[in-house]
Formats: sequence, structure tokens, C-alpha cells
Amino acid sequence: MGPTGEDPRNSVLSRLAESVEAISELPECRNAFRKMYGNFVRRVKLLSPLFEELRDSDKALGVEEVIALESLGEALNSAKGLIKSVNQGSKLYQALQRDKIIDKFHQMTVKIEAALSKIPYDKFDMSEEVYEQIELVHTQFKRAKETKDTLDSQLEMDLSIAVGDNEPDPVIIKRLSEMLHLRTINDLKKESLAIHELVIASGGDVGDHFEKMQALLKKLKDLVLTENAEVDNSERDKSMIKHRSPVIPDDFRCPISLELMKDPVIVSTGQTYERSCIQKWLDAGHKTCPKTQQTLLHTAITPNYVLKSLIALWCESNGVEVPKKQGNGKNKKAGCSVSDCDRASIASLLEKLAKGNSEEQRAAAGELRLLAKRNADNRVCIAEAGAIPLLVELLSSSDPRTQEHAVTALLNLSINESNKGAIVNAGAISDIVDVLKNGSMEARENAAATLFSLSVVDENKVAIGAAGAIPSLIKLLCEGTPRGKKDAATAIFNLSIYQGNKARAIRAGIVAPLMRLLKDAGSGMVDEALAILAILASHQEGKMAIAQAEPISVLVEVIRTGFPRNRENAAAVLWSLCTGDIQQLKLARELGAEEALKELSENGTERAKRKAGNVLELLQRVEDSIDL
Repeated sequence: MGPTGEDPRNSVLSRLAESVEAISELPECRNAFRKMYGNFVRRVKLLSPLFEELRDSDKALGVEEVIALESLGEALNSAKGLIKSVNQGSKLYQALQRDKIIDKFHQMTVKIEAALSKIPYDKFDMSEEVYEQIELVHTQFKRAKETKDTLDSQLEMDLSIAVGDNEPDPVIIKRLSEMLHLRTINDLKKESLAIHELVIASGGDVGDHFEKMQALLKKLKDLVLTENAEVDNSERDKSMIKHRSPVIPDDFRCPISLELMKDPVIVSTGQTYERSCIQKWLDAGHKTCPKTQQTLLHTAITPNYVLKSLIALWCESNGVEVPKKQGNGKNKKAGCSVSDCDRASIASLLEKLAKGNSEEQRAAAGELRLLAKRNADNRVCIAEAGAIPLLVELLSSSDPRTQEHAVTALLNLSINESNKGAIVNAGAISDIVDVLKNGSMEARENAAATLFSLSVVDENKVAIGAAGAIPSLIKLLCEGTPRGKKDAATAIFNLSIYQGNKARAIRAGIVAPLMRLLKDAGSGMVDEALAILAILASHQEGKMAIAQAEPISVLVEVIRTGFPRNRENAAAVLWSLCTGDIQQLKLARELGAEEALKELSENGTERAKRKAGNVLELLQRVEDSIDL
């Protein structure tokens, strides 16, 4: 016991948990370092389950474990001080001091990675899931240690020009304003105050940075004042727009009449038409969608409120009279901004998702799917309105079309980086995997694409693999449409970057279908098959499974005649197979690998040259041993 009577184990674990919590609760970084700041905070958050699980464990920690954890605690404490300072103060000063701050971030990463390396994980009582997560975090810190982070190259260039040029292009100042979050007069007032406090705190000793900061601040202020003046003149500008003859966007034209839509409505296939045109089509007895020729599941039509408001916005911006429904002379309500109308339309769709009957849910999910596909702003608005949990709930719908709409809407929403976290937090992964297993072919394909999109975030790779996605992805790889096979392959490749998922894929039988695709030049999947084999060959189980499939002859043929990237991956697989296996080396030699590899070592990509050279060295050793 310590002097206060507290168990040393609980003391160190409590301090660690508090450090992680303090770092996690810091406000979002809004300056030049927000990317490296965000990456660091995300990695640190993932350590939390380890400390919580150890605190709940009955197993006592030994001296070695406590010392290692205390070393990590010291590293996290110094890190907390750094990122607090990075998130405060003058944004312009931080940007001008970027090299020093990048060095500090790198030193902090090295220190934490060293502390993580000393922790004896095998002596801890923790679940496999937590171990996998901590292993992943440690791998991320190792990777980050190898290379220093850099600022966005565009930001670096813009800063240099803005500082060195008395009259830089306004576009450059505008980009700086966005990237440094100095967009409004209020932002600039705060920045001016921060510079003032910095000068006082440093005793006036900020070198030549003060003049640079003042010059940049003036340029940003001029930009913001100019933009505000332009907003004030917007009414005058609208009168000038009326003299143009704008081209109507295709999405705003009815596919039947090709005219600008007045009253757009959605049919069961998700296509939008002018109400009067599609009604005439249906009244004539047609049971198919005019554009896609798909059979309509029903003849109900649903107003496309969001598209209607977008058409109204486009008309207003281009000086075109807003189209009115026949028999209805009412125009848009005065004082109702377009953004308010959009929000109201999205809210109406969410109401149908939550409380509507099955047909209303299907139509609403279909409309959200299309909206989320259309542009980035829609993806943000739909997520902020609370659509994600409702769409996740519809993944379990018994109606195949509703399920397709829901999973595809989530796929489109996941394009936005912040939405990925919201989708995972809504518990979507297991439901998406269930759609992948049991849905219609279209739903399965879009489920695979959604899992790929979510797996871009490293920690999601663990969760998706643990949810059982890989066997179902392999099944889709075998029996899907060409597009479905590619969706499955890209998801498998991305998931297999994580070591634990390589073993899952190998045990689920991934090698046999990959070899079939590799040998079938007409499959259109040779690139994907080789890329996955190259990543699996680095795993011992993968190496054994690939060797049993007798791939040497086809690998040599690809090295001899394939495209550059395929030759590179084939050489990588061959190198993994031949390392430490004299039988594979002899077979490669017999099948003419040496000649193909020599040519590759001279004309391949840089990585291909290295791999070819490595295999040639192994072949030479075999030849030397035979000669002896």
C-alpha cells in the first residue's frame, strides 16, 4: 500500500484513465495542426479500454507492469501539455512556428511508442478484443514514429506566398482563412487578442514573427470585410443574373418530358419524375419504371420535397421563375430560406422512417439514399437531422427494397468522414454484416461497399472482422456480379491490413477463390486477387495456404507478361513463398522464374525491382549450394 493506503495498481491505472479522459475531452482543434492533433487524440482514446479492464481485473499487477504503466503515464502527461498548448493561442503564430511544433509532435509519438513497447501485455488479464485493439494502437504509433507528419502541402505553399508577397492572390488568402478557421470578424478579433497576449507573455520577444502575423491578419481582415460587402450587394447581383440563359441541370429535368420539374415525385424504383407525366404513364396501364425498365413494386408516388426545394434554389439563383404546380398559384412562402425548407423536407422524411407504414418507409429511405448520393452538404444535413439510427434500424426490415435503400443510404452517408463514426456508434456493423449474409444481391454488394468505407478507419477493421464479415465477403467474391466481386475484394483487402483479419480470411478459405480469379484472365479480377494474395503472404498461415495452392507457375507467368502493378505483387508473393522454403525455390527455378525476375529487376516498378532482386539472391544461393 502507498502512504495514503491506496493500492499502487489502482493509483497508476486511475492516473492513466484520467489522463486519457482529459485528452479526450479537449475541444476540437481548429488550426493548422488539426489533422495530427485529431490522429493523436483518436489513438489515445483507444487505450482507455485497457486501463478500465485492468482496474476491473482481480489479477494483481507485478512491479514490472506497474513501472511500465507509470512510464506510459509520464509520456501521456507530457503529451497532454503539448496538445493543450497547440489547441490554444494564436493560430497564425502556431502556423509560422510549424516546424518546431511538428518536431514536438514527433518526439511525443516516439516517447509514447517507446512506453507502449515496454508494457508486458502477456502478463495482463485482458480479453482478446481489448488485446487486438491495443495491438492496433501500438501499430499506429509505430507507423507514425517512422515518418514525421507534415502540414498539408497546399497550406505550406499558401503560407509561404501569403507571407512573402505583398499582394497575394485573394484565392490564397481565402484558402488560408478556411484552413486556419479565421473566417469571420469575430474569429479575427479573437486572433488579434491572442497575438496581443502572446506578445505580453513573451516580453515582446517574438522575433520577426510579430510583423508577419500582423501582415497576415490585415490580409485576412481585408478579405472578410470584402466578402461581407459582397453579401450586402447580393440583391443587386441577382438582377444581373436574370439576363443570362442558364442550362437546366439534368437532375432537375423530368426523364419523360425533359422539362424542368414543377412537382417532382418518386416511384418505387427510386427514380424521380414530374407528377403529371408519370401519372399519365401509370394511367395508361404501364407497370414499369420508364427510365430503368424495372417492374414497379407498387404504383404509389411520393413527393420529392428536397429536390423541389433545390429546384427552387436553382431558379432563384439563376433568375428563372420558380415553376408552379398546375392549378395552384401559390409561390414559395415569403421569408422561408431554402436551408429551412431543406431541413423541413429532411425532417418530413425522417418522420416517415420512424412512424410511417412500410411503403412510406421504403419511399423515404429511397429518397434519402438519392439525397445522400448527390452532394457533401446533403450528407452532413441528413446525418445532423438524426437519420443514421433510423436507417440502421431499417437494415433489419423484412422488405428487401427498404433494406437495399437503407444500406445504400448509409453507404452514401459514410463518404463523409465524421459520419463513419456516427454509423459505427449507432451499432450498424453487425446489422450491415447481416445484410451482407442474407440480403438481396444489390443489398449485399452495397453492404460490402459500406464495410469497405467504414474500414478506412483503423479501429473499425477490428470490429468488422470480429463481427464475422469476412466469410460473407468471400462468399460474395465467389458468387456476386462483377461489381459485387470488386466491392467484396476491396473490402477484404482493406480489412486484411490488420493482422488479425488475415488469419480470419485464411481460415475462411480465401486462398482458393483468389487462385481461381488469378488463373481466369477473363474474370477482370486479376489485379484484386494478386493485391490480396500479396498482403496475405506476409502472414505465416497465409504463406502456407498459398503454397498449398501451387501458385508458382501462374506467378511466374504474371511476372513475365502482366501489367506493372500485377508483376510487382506477383514478385512480392513469390518472395514470401520462397523465403525459407527450398522446395518452392527449386520449383520457381524449374519454371523459369530467374529469367522473368531478371527482366523485372531492370524494368519493373521500384518495389518490383527490390522484390525481384531479393528472389534472385535466394535463387543464386540455391544454385551455389547445388554446385557445392
